[in-house]
Parts: sequence; structure tokens; C-alpha cells
Amino acid sequence: QEKSSRLSAALFGEDCEISHDQLYELLKYAALGKCHNATQPSWCRIYHQSHLAGVVVIVLHEMSQLHFYKFYLQFKHLRRVFRHRFTLTPSANFLASLYGEGANLKPQNTAQGLVSTSSECIPKSSDLQCDPIIRKYGEKKRGLTSYTLTLEEQKKNDYPIKGSPGCKGYIYTECDQQRTDSSPLFGLDCEMCLTAKGNEVTRVSLVDAQGQCLLNELVKPESTVVNYRTRFSGITKKMLLPVKTRLPDIQTRLKKMLPHDAVLVGHSLNADLQALEMIHPSVIDTSLLFARNEGRRFKLKFLAKAVLGKEIQCEQKLGHDPAEDARAALELAQFFIEQGPAKVAELNLEMLLTTEKLAEVSQNKAAFQPQECRVQKQLNEPPHLSKPCFLDCLQVTGQKPLLLGRQDLDFSGLRQSNLSTSNKQILQRALEDVPLSTFSIIQFSLGPEYIASHLLAGLCEKVRSKLTDMLTIYAGPFEESFCLKSVKKEFGRCGPIQSLTVVTETYQPYVCIQYEVLEAAQLAVESLNGAEVAGSCIKVQRPVTAAVLDCDVLIKELELDVENEGVIYVAGLKKSLTEMDLQEEFSQLKDLETLFLPKDLQSGKHRNCCFLKFQKSQSAVDALEVIKGWTVKGSKLRSRHALASGHLWRWIWQMNHSNGEQGGNILYEKMEQLSDSEQDLRKKVKKLDQHIKKLYRSLQNNTLCVVLFPGVN
Repeated sequence: QEKSSRLSAALFGEDCEISHDQLYELLKYAALGKCHNATQPSWCRIYHQSHLAGVVVIVLHEMSQLHFYKFYLQFKHLRRVFRHRFTLTPSANFLASLYGEGANLKPQNTAQGLVSTSSECIPKSSDLQCDPIIRKYGEKKRGLTSYTLTLEEQKKNDYPIKGSPGCKGYIYTECDQQRTDSSPLFGLDCEMCLTAKGNEVTRVSLVDAQGQCLLNELVKPESTVVNYRTRFSGITKKMLLPVKTRLPDIQTRLKKMLPHDAVLVGHSLNADLQALEMIHPSVIDTSLLFARNEGRRFKLKFLAKAVLGKEIQCEQKLGHDPAEDARAALELAQFFIEQGPAKVAELNLEMLLTTEKLAEVSQNKAAFQPQECRVQKQLNEPPHLSKPCFLDCLQVTGQKPLLLGRQDLDFSGLRQSNLSTSNKQILQRALEDVPLSTFSIIQFSLGPEYIASHLLAGLCEKVRSKLTDMLTIYAGPFEESFCLKSVKKEFGRCGPIQSLTVVTETYQPYVCIQYEVLEAAQLAVESLNGAEVAGSCIKVQRPVTAAVLDCDVLIKELELDVENEGVIYVAGLKKSLTEMDLQEEFSQLKDLETLFLPKDLQSGKHRNCCFLKFQKSQSAVDALEVIKGWTVKGSKLRSRHALASGHLWRWIWQMNHSNGEQGGNILYEKMEQLSDSEQDLRKKVKKLDQHIKKLYRSLQNNTLCVVLFPGVN
């Protein structure tokens, strides 16, 4: 429930998969705040953590994404209320990774556990003396004037210096007043394009000490642009066409805006001042402030994440945002000045950077392995060093974690006295005890009779079959000598086709098309039913099976899903178009927030469709009207509301490209048994959804609530 405390997650499309470590980060920071070395999660952000009333984790024992989509209509409350949804990577021991390995709730052991937690995370004082930051600045806090670059440091690091031969024609800011520790700080950042002259400024941003943006201006370079460097600068040819502002205009404005005792802050600020052709006597360079050995420098993106808990220069965005970078550099300098060198050294940035690089290497290796191999590798790997358990930390700080679950469930060695025999009893206890606890884990279960392996295999096959039917359309009848190529071309404009076959069992030929995304199949039904294709007026319909009788209801509910608010699907794109081309093409659409271009998960090639996410739902509706009749590089576009969020289309792809684990004979022998129990299962799931609804409604405002489908592995 979000009021003065708020969760923001900027994940869309392929980034909707998170690891258990990332979940651990979120829960630890939500529960502990900045105590015990808890930092903002790397993948999302909690605003006003101190206002959180509590954290509630609801675990649906041995249920997975398979259950969620098989019983999507039954999970009525869950899918409508919870706005953020992510796929969790498989884990050998789910609960252990949730609580932290070796978790122990016995009070007599917690103090010792906490001491070891602190000693693991914070460098010893003897180590601090060797830290380059301590060697450079000492341990004591100082005022900002202690961190401004000396004239020698400016010369050494290629800053424009007054009177220097290489700075003829440069504009001096004339900020000559004596600096004090209360002098105002200003963050500055520029984006450059490569021109015939060299690097020239194409965008300038200036922010004040409160983070307010004072200047964010596009600049027309004097020389012809050779390379816009759009990937980094975010600048395109189209953006600069109407721009009249030139470098002298910016120089004049900056000179007027800066007080006579202003201190400029930036990351490798020398490059910005050189490009601006300006000289300023007092600067703080965050690439030098956060000192490293052997002249190396931390990147701004890393420092923002490690020190401030902020994600900047995200890959989803087109290029860097200079205002964001200027603000980040400014906040880093403010943090350094306010906390002092010792506190900064305690962050152990070198270790954090090494850990991050190792994680990236591990992820890159895992990305090239098939899913089955990855899971098997995780199951076979020896346990790594145990993570400190934040539940122990909670007890030391006087908070009492609450654990509620069934008697037959394994809590991975965690001591807990709140065992119940039914979901109803668990709910009753939760309604009474959750308001008294700041951190609660509530575990519900369908019961062992519903999670047998053969039932799961049958359930998986039914979901796979239903998805296949929803992705499939039949079109016809066609003339005997119809052109299959023109049919494929017309239906291909609705989205990526997985397979196309001609049906010859009928009096006249029909075509069976299976798409890769739900939106494509629905678009074909909506736009081509009754249309003339390959010289025939055709009918387009899905196969008539028991599984798709509720298809219209399901499609409507998927459209209304909170994850699809403000998201539209656009098809008919030429595969030669890059993400940059599309960003430029769709930039005129109002409130466009994100563009997501799906890739084939095997070949990595772009599909001929994309998803557009808007800041407001109405803007998405307006965009659908605007796109009607649009042609991009000779290709006519088709669009509709999105049906499948990123993790769903990814999951559909995996379902369609994986083989069933059970043998066919065994599976079909058990299907009858599954049909008998499925009605009971629907009722159970519906009841479970009502339990979650009751528990959720009883929570205090500003409670972070997470519902987990851990699966069987």
C-alpha cells in the first residue's frame, strides 16, 4: 500500500527477472533502513523508508508462475492490486536464500551473529589507514574548500587554466571571490558530439545545491557533426534541427548565473569545461574526490549506485541525461563533505566494484547456458559463504519477526512456534499478530495432494495447450491457387509468426498460423477477420476448443491488468529498424516513457514488433489513435493495447520452446485424474486469493507487501 512510503521499480520487458539476492536486498533495506549496512536495492528504490509501518512476505508454498497463469482469472485480487510483478530465478533452497543462509532466530545467538555481520562488512581501522581516500584526506571531516582542486591538480588533470597557451579565446567566469565552506555548490554536466572540429557541446545542464535544474539546454555546434554518439549523448540529428542556441549564448548565460564564490562540481569536469571553452577557478571533481590507487577512477554510474543507491545512465534510456549526471555528481560531493573521508572509506568501494564485476561475469556466463543447465548447475554447486541474516539483526534492534505456516512445511531450520493446521487458521493468526510485528512471513499452501509431480506435469501441459490455442488462428477459405507468400506477408504485419501451415483437409484451403505473442494473434482476429487477403474475403478465428471458450474473458482481463496500464503493442516494423530509429520515430508521442523491442531469446535478433509504455493511460489511448495509418519507412503499422507484460511473453516463449518432462503415456494416463481435481483446485486458489485480500486489507498504510510463488525448486 503506497502513500508517504513508495516503491519504485523501473523494470520493463526483458529486465523483469530478478534474483534471490536482489529480493534479499529489497527486504533487508525495507526492514532495516540504513542500519546494519543495509543500502537501497540495486534494481529498485524505496522512497521514505523510515515511514514504512512494516514488511509482510506472503509465501505460496510450492506454487509457481505456472499456477498464477493457469488460475489467472481466479487470482482476481492478487493481479489487480499488486502493481509490480517479477519472475524470480530458480533457487536450490528458496527459504534459505530468502532469510539468509544459516539464519537463526534463537535470541541467545543473535548478538554474536550481529557482531560477525558488522565485522564482515566494515573494514578494520588498520585497513582504513591504507585506503587511498584516508591517505589523501585523513580521517577527520572537513569543509568543502578542502576538497576543491589546487592549481597544480587542475594543471595535472588538463583543466583549462587562465593564461594558459591552449586556452586562448576561452571565457573566464570571473568568479574570483574568496571561497569559504559555505560557498554555493553547482553541479555541471555536458553532452558532446563529434564534429569536424573535435568534441563540441550539444547539451548543457546546471543544477543548484538543492538539486534544482537551473539550465538544461540543447546547443547547436559550429562545425558539421561527424558522429552524434546518440548511445551516450542521447542527441539525434532531428533534435538539433530547430535549435538556435550557440556556444557563446551558453557561455554568457552561465557567466551570469554563477555567483562570484561558486564552486562547480562534476565528474571529470575538465572535459566539460574544455568543451564549453570556459575557465572556472574553483572545482570539485568527483572522479578524483573518491580516490583510487594508481590513478584509476570510479565511473559515475557505479558511485551513484554504491554511495547514493541511485541507478543512473540506465540502458533503457537513450543516452545519458546531463541533468541526472550533474545532480548525481553534486550529491556525491555533498555526501563526501557531510559524512567525511572515514565514512566514505568504510563503504569499501573497491570491494563493491569487484563484487559487481564478478556478478556481471557470472550473469554473462549464465546467459549463454540453457535454462535447464543453469538450474542444474545451481542445484549441484556447493553452498557459498553465508550471508548475514537480517532477521537476526531485527531481533537485536528490538523487533520481533513473525513466522506463520503449516505444520508440514519446512522452515529451513528456523525456530518458530506459530504452527497451524490450515490456511484458515494461518489467516486468523495473521490478522491478529501481523499488526504487532514489523516483519512477518506468512506461508500458505494448497496441500500436498495438489503438488504431486504428475499433477504438475498435467497442469503444465494444459497451460501449454491453452497458450498454443490462444496464439493460433485459422484464416480462409482461399482460392486453390492462392499466393501463400502474400498471406504470410499480410499476417506477418500483425507480429512475429512462429509457424504457418496450409490446411488441405477442407473443401477450400485454409491457413493455420501460430504467433509468438498474444497481441499478434488478437490483432489478426480483430483487423483481418472479413478482410480481403490474396484475392479472397476470409474469416479469421481461433481454434474452437474447450480451452479457449473463456478466451474473450481472459483477453479482456489481461488488457485491464495493472501491468499493462499505459502500454501498447505496435507491429508491422521492419526488422532493419534499430531501437534508436524507433526512439526517434516515436519521440513525438506524448508522455512516452519506455520503448521495449523484444528479441528472439535464441538468436538475439529483434522481432518486427515493439511495446511502448506511457506515463499516463490516456496518453496510451491517444497514441493508438495517432499510430492508426502511420507508415514507418514504407511499412504500415498496426497497434492495440498490450496483453502480455515482459515476463509473460518471455515465459510463453520458454513454454513453446521446451519439451514436457513427463513421458506421453504417463501424462495422458494422469490427465483424467487432473480433470477430476482441477475443479477443487480452482476453488482452493480462489479461496487463497480471498485470504490474501483479507490479509492485505488489514495491513496498516505504508506496509510493503510481497507475495512469492517460489515453485518446487
